[in-house]
Amino acid sequence: MAVAGHEVVAGPAGPAAGARPRVQIVPVRLLPFVAAVLLGLVVAIGTNSLWALDFYHVAGGGLWTGIDLFFGFVLGPIIGRMSVPARIELTSRLMPKMLLIVPTLVTMTLASGFQLARYNGMLDSAYPNHGWLVASYIVVGVMAVIAIGLLEPANVAVLFELRKPEPDGAVIEKLMKRFLYTAGITGVMQVATLIIMTKLASG
Repeated sequence: MAVAGHEVVAGPAGPAAGARPRVQIVPVRLLPFVAAVLLGLVVAIGTNSLWALDFYHVAGGGLWTGIDLFFGFVLGPIIGRMSVPARIELTSRLMPKMLLIVPTLVTMTLASGFQLARYNGMLDSAYPNHGWLVASYIVVGVMAVIAIGLLEPANVAVLFELRKPEPDGAVIEKLMKRFLYTAGITGVMQVATLIIMTKLASG
């Protein structure tokens, strides 16, 4: 593959490029793990297991926060300086996994967090830190909309572009910028969430 401007075109290595493995949109081998995680979440909610709900909320929220911060402030600037072929190689390996990881973490965090608030009586307006709780709902709700409504469609669009015999580097660059910018925004919002959560935990 040769790069002309921002466009990936077939060069002397065209036949070899055409023989590259086709990008998989959904990594099927990871689906059983996702199913196991979601099944465990359903059981935790159904049984009101405080330990399990805490585990899902802390693990899901921690991983979601870490991924957002890593993508927004570490990986994003690195990808921005990579060549188009290098971006394509990284994206083709990373994005299919993110297609499953992000929705799973969002579901884990929100579902277990709501059940914990309900279980502990924090949904009652008489709860002393109810205002902080409402603030957390707003921030996390916005992050969830960004993750599912912006990040995931951009992710899917990148993967479909990568499935083409000659992916357009300019299209991939545009979509990846959207992915990384929104990840950076949610990374900043994750910091706000950490402040709110620590306030609730200490109150």
